[in-house]
Formats: sequence, C-alpha cells, structure tokens
Amino acid sequence: MEFKIPIRNNKKLKEQLERYISQVDADYSDIRYEKMLTTSLTYNGKELSAVESNAADGYVIRVLKKGGFASISVTRPEDIKKAIGEAIENAKILARESENKIRLTFPHVVEDEVSLALDEDPREISLDEKLAVVTHYNDLVLKSKDVQTTLMNYKEVYRDKYFVSSQGSYIHEPLITTGINSRIIAKRAALVQTGRVSIGSSDGFFKLRNRDERFLKKAQIVSRLLDAEPVKGGTYNVVLDPDMAGVFVHEAFGHFNEADLIEHNPSLLDKMKIGSKLGPDMLDIVDDPTLKGQIGHYIYDDEGVAAKPTTLMEKGVLKGHLHSMKTAASFKEELTGHTVAEDYRYAPLVRMGCIYIKPKDKTFNELLQLAGNGLYICECKGGQTSGENFTFGAQYAYLIQEGVLGPMVRDINLMGNLFTSIKSIIGISNNLELSEAGGCGKGQINIKSCFGGPHILIKDALIGGV
Repeated sequence: MEFKIPIRNNKKLKEQLERYISQVDADYSDIRYEKMLTTSLTYNGKELSAVESNAADGYVIRVLKKGGFASISVTRPEDIKKAIGEAIENAKILARESENKIRLTFPHVVEDEVSLALDEDPREISLDEKLAVVTHYNDLVLKSKDVQTTLMNYKEVYRDKYFVSSQGSYIHEPLITTGINSRIIAKRAALVQTGRVSIGSSDGFFKLRNRDERFLKKAQIVSRLLDAEPVKGGTYNVVLDPDMAGVFVHEAFGHFNEADLIEHNPSLLDKMKIGSKLGPDMLDIVDDPTLKGQIGHYIYDDEGVAAKPTTLMEKGVLKGHLHSMKTAASFKEELTGHTVAEDYRYAPLVRMGCIYIKPKDKTFNELLQLAGNGLYICECKGGQTSGENFTFGAQYAYLIQEGVLGPMVRDINLMGNLFTSIKSIIGISNNLELSEAGGCGKGQINIKSCFGGPHILIKDALIGGV
C-alpha cells in the first residue's frame, strides 16, 4: 500500500493554528504542524527484505515566557490545550532557575505558501515502478565481478509543514526527498571490501533514473580494492575528492560554526570569533540551503526564518555563524535561517543546510603536480570528531607519484586538528560537486543537511595505516 497526500484546506488549517496560538499567554509563541509520509524499499542481497509505508503527524509548540524558552510536542489536537499550559509552566520554571534570561531575534513577518517544483513527483509514481528501479540497480551490482551481496535501500520522505507564530507569520512549505543508498560487499578468499553509493535529490524522481554508470563504477572499485595494498601510515600531501572535502568542511569546521554548539564553550567561542584568520587567503566557505535540487534545500527553516546563503569564511577569515532566533540574539548577529528539526516530534536545532568550499582556479592535474608525492583520497566512509580533532575513514585512495596517479590503496584514515588542517590547505580546484546523500546526526537525524566542494590539497596530513 502506498500513502497519498489528502487534499487539505489550508485556510482552515491556518485559522486553526492561529486559534491555538491565540490561547498562549506568553511573550512569544509558535506552533508547527507537520504531516510526514515515508516509503522505503530494502534489498538484502537478492532478497527484498522490506517494503514499508508510514504516515504520521504532530505539533510542536514553543513558548517564551519571562526569559524562559520551552517546547513541547503532541500528536493529537485534543492534547494541544493541555500542552500549551505545560509549555508555559516549563518556561516559567526555566526562567526562575536560570541566571541567563533567553532573548530572541525575530524574523520579518511573512505569509507564504511555497510550491514544490518537481521533475517527476515521486508521489505520483507507483510503488511497482519504484521497486523496478531499485531492483534493476541491485541486480546490476550483484552481477558485477567479486560482488557477494548488497544492502540497497530506497527512501522517500515527504514533510508537509505549516508554521504560525504569535508575531503573525504563516508559512506552508512542503518538502520531499528521494534517494537510493547502497552498500556493496565484495569478497575474494578471506578478504572482504565494501563500498557505498548514493543518489538522490529534493526536486524529483528523475534524478534516480539512468544511473547505471554510477553503480557499475562503484562495483568495479570495490572489486579492485581486493587487489589493493593497505596504505602505509605516515604524513602525506593529500588531495581530497569533493566528497571527502565536503565531509571535512561539514564535520571539522561546520559544526564549530553552529552557534548553539559554541555558545557556552569559552575556548571554542574565542577561536571562532568573527574576524579570526583561520585559513589561507584562497579559502571561502558558504552554507546555502537555497540551492534548488540539493538534498539540503529549503526556503524557510522551522522557526519561520527565510533561508539565505551565509558566508562563513572569506579569504581565510571567519565571517559568520549559523543561527537560531535564540543564538542570533545572544551573539548579536543576523538570523541566517539554519534551524531545522528532524520531524514533527522535535523542536528545531541549529543545522547546516548545504555547506561547501568555493572552487578556485586549479585543475585537478595541477593539484596532483603541486602535491608531488602523496595520496588522492576518495569518498568518505564515516568518521568522528572529538573537539578540534577528527578522524575520517575513506573508501579508497590512489598513491600520487611525482604528480601522477599511481596504484590504488585501501584502509585509509585521515586524522588531524581542525585549525592546523585548515591552515594547511594549499590548493583548491575549479570544479564543484555537491553530495546527493544528506545526513547529520547532531542531536537529531537531519536528512536535509548536505555538503560538497571542489578537490582540495592539504599538505603534511596524518594518515593512519599499516
């Protein structure tokens, strides 16, 4: 069974949400109603292991009262009146017990109905057709050399969001993302290697069609990894592909620009002051949720703030932070429209939308020549950060030998310190690629966060290996 979106009387719903807000005795309040529909298809090897469709909805109410800011979520309209009372009491308690009273920077009042612009609306494509697309890619990979099994998942998420604030804003913005994520496992004798491939978009199902080359290329790479030698640990000049560059800028830099993470950390707050020289003159970093078609695309965040391109770094100098209404007031900086919730169950957090390094003037071959001897590192497969330090695994890499690509190597871990590594960027290419797979696990899961970049060259990077 596949869920269809019912026709909704938006005017009636708007009036209903405004009535709820009118019952709130507070300095500020807002309510977000959201209906979410998800469809998922999963292959585990040759077996279709799951076909799921789910529908759910709910409300998130936020209240500012005497300097206390509280939120509460409910799923039934009949519980809203009681929830409003609890939110007000919680805000009063927070105001009474906290030395720091919360202030908010308010956005411009707006009334807007946002339309989805889709090339092949996924909701109008049958479940059988979606299954046929996923089955085709899964069969294609399973027939590839050395591939033993797969884990392939189609995921479609539709969020129909309505927002009303006591300031007078009303926003209706639907969002839809579709994607296919695959894990490819190859085996020869006792050696096993894995690879990942993801395709997806926020502007229609068409991006999932005719992508055989993407899946076949990754299957070939995983097979070749069975012949590759493990990398030798040490210090290398490294060229990061756009995927690795994107993960680097997201994890090692972007989170330190989220104002709620550094607001109460004096050490990081001092290092991430506006005007601090953190990188080379060639380095510009932007977060832009307004890029159409990207996984991280949206027009308004979940506080009713219009999203906008935000320059985080320009010529190596820190120029901006990502903000909520609360942190913008605390930092005395402008709103950026970067406060997003996982879904109807949560109050929003400060999140990246689509963060990337701006391309510059080098070609890929010029970066290889500049590296001399080192590693060309491709496609992140996970990692972690601990304060200023990070460790990222890569799916594979190639040795760079006298400016030319050499043999493939495996088992790569890129390690370093954020501030040292950013200063060590010595080359940026003239291409730009943004990820087709979103995701960030800060506090909540956010599928609307993506990243990307050009190729970048970092000198003297620490690589873990044998």
